[in-house]
Amino acid sequence: MNVAPMRGGTAVQDHVALAEIELCGELIIAASAAAERLSFDRIDEVLQVADWRERGVPGEAGGRSPRD
Repeated sequence: MNVAPMRGGTAVQDHVALAEIELCGELIIAASAAAERLSFDRIDEVLQVADWRERGVPGEAGGRSPRD
């Protein structure tokens, strides 16, 4: 199979996607270390939901939506 080279390099950075991948990794690590299923509270802790709420980030975990 031949693949055409991409012009300008292949280093594409999507910061949102990278953040989501990191959070998924954190969940996987927490789940693998747990003896049982993660509780909703533990999942919120791993995903740092409280931090997002405190910051009031628009559209995130209890923050104001962009339409407000």
